[in-house]
Amino acid sequence: MKNIAAILKPFLKKEWLNPAEAIKNPLLVNIVIVGSITFAVKIIGFYKETVVAAYFGLSELLDTFFIAFLIPSFIQNVFINALKSIFIPNYIQELEGSGNKGSFQVLVFILVFGICVVLSLLTLVFSEFFLDIMFKGHTSSYYELIRSQLYVLLPCVFFWGFGSILSGLLEIDNKYVFTSASGVFIAVSIIVCLKFFNESMGNLVLAIGTLIGSSLGFLTVLIVALRFKILRFGMPVFNKNTRSMVRQLFPKVSSGLLSGLNNFVDQFFAAQLAIGSITALNYGLRFPAFTISILILALGNVLLPHFSRLVNTDIKKAYTQLFFILRLLFFGALCVAIVLILFSNNIVEFFFERKEFTSEDTVIVANVQKIAFIYVPFYICTLVLVRFLTSINRNSFMAWVSLLSLTLNIILNTILIKYFKVYGLIMATTIIYIITSIIFVTFTLKQRKLAFKQLNT
Repeated sequence: MKNIAAILKPFLKKEWLNPAEAIKNPLLVNIVIVGSITFAVKIIGFYKETVVAAYFGLSELLDTFFIAFLIPSFIQNVFINALKSIFIPNYIQELEGSGNKGSFQVLVFILVFGICVVLSLLTLVFSEFFLDIMFKGHTSSYYELIRSQLYVLLPCVFFWGFGSILSGLLEIDNKYVFTSASGVFIAVSIIVCLKFFNESMGNLVLAIGTLIGSSLGFLTVLIVALRFKILRFGMPVFNKNTRSMVRQLFPKVSSGLLSGLNNFVDQFFAAQLAIGSITALNYGLRFPAFTISILILALGNVLLPHFSRLVNTDIKKAYTQLFFILRLLFFGALCVAIVLILFSNNIVEFFFERKEFTSEDTVIVANVQKIAFIYVPFYICTLVLVRFLTSINRNSFMAWVSLLSLTLNIILNTILIKYFKVYGLIMATTIIYIITSIIFVTFTLKQRKLAFKQLNT
C-alpha cells in the first residue's frame, strides 16, 4: 500500500484526499456531478447499442445508417461545436466587461441558424454526388437506403445546433446537471422505436428514433434555459468580444473540419472492404468512446468555462491546474485501458453477442477494440489540451495540427489497410492520436514558458 501511495502522490492534491475539503472545491464537485450523470447516460446509450446489435448485427442497414449519420454529425462536430467552443470564452469576457448578454446571444443564434440552413441545403444538393464518389461500387438500393435515412436525420442538425448553444449558456451558469442529462433522449427514443415500432417504421427506425430523441433533448434544454431566465434578447452588435469570436471561428472550424474529415476517410476505406466492415469499425470504437466520453464530458464541459475565467485572472494557476489534470488523467486512463484490453473479448461477447451478432463478429470487433484502447490515454489528454488552447485562443495552431493528422491518416490508411484490412484503419488512428498528443503537450509547454516569461518582465 505504501508503494501505491508513493506512486499516486504526485498525481493527487492533499485537499482532494480530505472529503471535507473536497466538497468545498466547486471545480471538483462539478466534475463529479457531470461525470456521474454522464456515466448513467452512457450506460443507457450502451444498452441501446446492444439492442441495435441484437436486431441488426453487422448488416447492410447499419452500414447505411452510419454513412447517413456521417454528414449531420459532421456538421455538428465541426461547425456547431466550433462555434460553441469559441462562444463560451468570449461570452464570459463579455459578461465580465460590458455585460451585453442579449446582443451577444442573438448574434450567436443567428450564426447557428445560418450555418444549419446553408449546410443542410448543400447536403441536399450534393449528397448524391458525395455518395457516388466516397462510397462507389454499391447497388442503387444501397444508395437509396442511405439517402432516405439522411433526409430524416438532417433536421437533427437544427436541434443539435440550437441545443448546443443553450447547453453552453447553462454550463456557463453552472447548470451542468441538465445539459449532461439531455443526451439520454436519443438512446431511449431508439430503444422505444425498435421495441414497439420496428415493423411500422421499417428501414427508417434508427433515423426516426434519432430525430425524436434530438428534438426532445433540445426541448429539455430550452425549457430549462427559460426556467432559469438565462435567455436574453437584443439587437446584435459587433464589439471587441463578438469580433474576437467571429475571427476565431474560421481557424476553429478549419481545425474541426480537418479533424472531422478523418472519420470520412476511415469510413471511405472501410467501405472498400467487405460488407459489415463499417459497422465493425463503429462497434469496435463504442467502448473506447464510452470510456473517453465519460471523462471528457465531465471534464470538458466544466473545464472550458473554468479555464476561460482563470486565464484572465491567474494564468500561472491555470497552467498549474492544467498539467496536474493531465498527469492525473493519463495515469488513470492508462490503468483503465490496460484492464479493458485484457477483457476486451469478454466485453464484446457479453454486450453484443446475441441473435444476429455472431461469435465471428465478436472476434473482429474485439480486435478493433483492443487496438483502439491503446490511444485512449493520449486522446483524453489531447481533448483537455484542446479545451485549454481554445480558452487562450490558439485555434490557428490546432488547425495546422489537424491538417497534419488528416494527411497522416490518408497515408497510413492506404498503407496499413493492404496488410491488416479493417484493423489497419484503427492502427492508423492510434498512431495519429499518439503523435498529435505529443505535439499538443510540446506546444502547450512552450506557451506556458512564454506566459511565465511575460509575467516576470
